[in-house]
Amino acid sequence: MATKIVIQQPKPLVLAPGSDQCESESVISVLFLSFSCCFAFWCCPCFACITARDHGECLCLPLLDSFGLIPPITMAMRVSVRSTYGIEDSICNDCVLSFCCGPCSYCQIRRELISRNHPVTLFRNRAK
Repeated sequence: MATKIVIQQPKPLVLAPGSDQCESESVISVLFLSFSCCFAFWCCPCFACITARDHGECLCLPLLDSFGLIPPITMAMRVSVRSTYGIEDSICNDCVLSFCCGPCSYCQIRRELISRNHPVTLFRNRAK
């Protein structure tokens, strides 16, 4: 019987004196995610190209999605992000999500890249 061991490194935590910035940082991240989703909805080709570049792929690679019924590049990027970060899912779900809603799929990829590529969390303590 094989056992599966999952090892995850903790994110570094930096404490700094000063005012409480947690609320403003969470508001900024919510606004950034809202802007990203809006950008993906209104200009998906541009958003997909930027996301592909940030993932380390060719900038214009997502433009090849227009040549097929199922977007192969979107599906391949979803599979790549899942395998890179150890996210469990099936290729069938990747296929369905890529076909049904490309902008949503790229928003998920972008959100995962942002959360994984910013490992340092900054908390500020309240001065008492």
